[in-house]
Amino acid sequence: MPRVTIETLNTGVPGLDTLLDGGISRYSFNVITGAPGSGKTTLAHQVMCNLASADHKALYFTIVGEPPLKMLRYQQQYSYFDNEKVGSSIKYLNLADDLHSGGFEGVLDRILREVEQFQPELVFVDSFKSVVHAAAGGNEGLADLQYFIQRLGMHMASWQATTFLIGEYTHAEEEGNPIFTVADGVIHLSQEVDGNAIVRKIRIVKMRGAPHMLGNHIFRISRDGVRVFPRLLTGGIFDTSPADVDASQLGRLKTGSPELDDMLGGGIPAGYSILLIGPPGAGKTVFATGFLAEGLKAGEPGVMASFEHILSAATIKAIDNLAATGKISIVRPARLDLSIEEAIMEILDEVRRVGAKRVVIDSLSAFELALASQFRQNFEESLFRMLTAFSKIGVTVLLTRPTEAQPANFVYRPSASYLVDGVISMRCVEMANKRVKLISSDKLRDSWHSADIRPYTVHEQGIVVSKNAL
Repeated sequence: MPRVTIETLNTGVPGLDTLLDGGISRYSFNVITGAPGSGKTTLAHQVMCNLASADHKALYFTIVGEPPLKMLRYQQQYSYFDNEKVGSSIKYLNLADDLHSGGFEGVLDRILREVEQFQPELVFVDSFKSVVHAAAGGNEGLADLQYFIQRLGMHMASWQATTFLIGEYTHAEEEGNPIFTVADGVIHLSQEVDGNAIVRKIRIVKMRGAPHMLGNHIFRISRDGVRVFPRLLTGGIFDTSPADVDASQLGRLKTGSPELDDMLGGGIPAGYSILLIGPPGAGKTVFATGFLAEGLKAGEPGVMASFEHILSAATIKAIDNLAATGKISIVRPARLDLSIEEAIMEILDEVRRVGAKRVVIDSLSAFELALASQFRQNFEESLFRMLTAFSKIGVTVLLTRPTEAQPANFVYRPSASYLVDGVISMRCVEMANKRVKLISSDKLRDSWHSADIRPYTVHEQGIVVSKNAL
């Protein structure tokens, strides 16, 4: 018997096709489940609008939930919705009367009549759970439901239609339900309360014939519809396969301080991640903005992700000047329900948009605090994936992290130091009745670096490091 090749349909929903290993299997029988307000109807419409065309028509059946006109009113607010497709490529029908008068048979007969007449390649039934509830109040039982589902799936496959049933099922209700036994694919949406935030998650419970990604993944609904932020991707934004570029051939990046560059053996090796630590007032943000400004001189665009809520007037001015060049993108996520994947994706989107070679994250501590509480638990693991993604494309990353004031001879080793390629320490000490700022290179993986501890001063344009060690 020859091997059958299953064709997949790209849903066009950002991130979803990655979870599905390319898309939804053509002619498959799928269920989209979740609690009210979790985004089921929005996801279904986004898939339908992306796939429907004159050659690939879609039928959308509603039962006793939202009437089609009300549904259309709200779905038209999303950018993916195309009014011109309604009536020609997309057709809406209500099955409430058929369900009331004919039960399972009435619904099935109407669906099959409409499918035969319109000949769609996509069929949606929303909300399918309404059929089950109506049957529960009549004389039809679980065996009738299972027979009905089997017949519906068989007919849709024979008509070469890809089918989606939308229903408000909880995880507990999915166990032993004949709908989920017959279905080829099950997509479950949920929304969880996390402090004062609501976090939406998507899970591919089942997808026959495809090595779909397991686990819960974050998604967000905006004016553009649903966007999924996959976790632990292979071949995606967190790809850990061999690098696209050989960082060893990219040379070194100047920091803006010639003396510090000498301490680093000529600058920061391209593609490295550097952790810049120091107490408040040490000049970390000034160093970071100077690092980006130095990149502009070398024709290297950059991205600055700022998570600090309180910035000095000088820092704001420096950031504004960088943004005004058009070569530096400023990212300032400010949401209570921020996830690590979403934040990283936003930064990577800007890296690709401006062709960035340098990225600054200021600061790691504020970044962690900006996340919803459940995403702080595995922060270092997520940080590792982010740094791997940047290294793979040859982007150099500077991450700042505040520390408590320490003596000059004390080397602070933050918990994330083993994840990065280099650590630069800044500290303030009292010497001869003066406060003196000191800088040192504590780590630079596989590269020579000076063991000097040198004084430095902070200026509006950056830092100036002494040529002499203590």
